[in-house]
Amino acid sequence: MTFASTPEPPYTAVVFTSVRADDGDDTAYEATAAQMVALAGEQPGFLGVESARDPATRAGITVSYWRTAEHARRWKQVTEHLDAQRNGRARWYERYAVRIATVERGYDGP
Repeated sequence: MTFASTPEPPYTAVVFTSVRADDGDDTAYEATAAQMVALAGEQPGFLGVESARDPATRAGITVSYWRTAEHARRWKQVTEHLDAQRNGRARWYERYAVRIATVERGYDGP
């Protein structure tokens, strides 16, 4: 896993926690996820993303980082992202939660 390269705080983190449905469509899901990361990278204010999933439980977490909460709100309304959200609700997720936070402090270790 690679860590997002974020600036000095404050900035916004959108935390997406999910459990994947057992729909047998991992290829389409992974392709869409990769497309969304690439598209997010083209959006104003995007700082980076970190993501991990446990194949055994199908539970995962993705955190996208944005310069401001407004940048994150605009990303939520991008047409292709709206389409991916609809597919997620209809096909790919058994359960999910979204949380938006302001990062006030951050530090790295070895």
